[in-house]
Amino acid sequence: MSGPKRILIVDDEQDIRTYLSTLLGDQGYETVQANNGEEAMQRLQAGPPDLITLDISMPEKSGIRFFREIKTDDRWKHIPIIIVTGVSEDFKTFISSRRQVPAPEGFVAKPIDREEILTLVRSLIK
Repeated sequence: MSGPKRILIVDDEQDIRTYLSTLLGDQGYETVQANNGEEAMQRLQAGPPDLITLDISMPEKSGIRFFREIKTDDRWKHIPIIIVTGVSEDFKTFISSRRQVPAPEGFVAKPIDREEILTLVRSLIK
């Protein structure tokens, strides 16, 4: 029997990390938090999660750079990533059209809709 599914929450806003950690924790998921892409990479190397929620605009290492590094690394490219951001629809079109990396497995706009993110998480973690 395996333990709870693990989700890495990457966002520079403490309120967002706390909200997602509480919401997902209440659903039985184990959560790990990172403040930026650098910290997220450290968490990832310590033990890969089953899913990542990722903000785009962050200090240190941006979400875009972190996303690209994950999706081009054979060790981690299978991990589903949900982009959680306040960035516009134009960004969604842009990131989904990149040829170097596949499109993210999901997008959730801020402010976060509780049911939307839970449905998406459940569909990606089986």
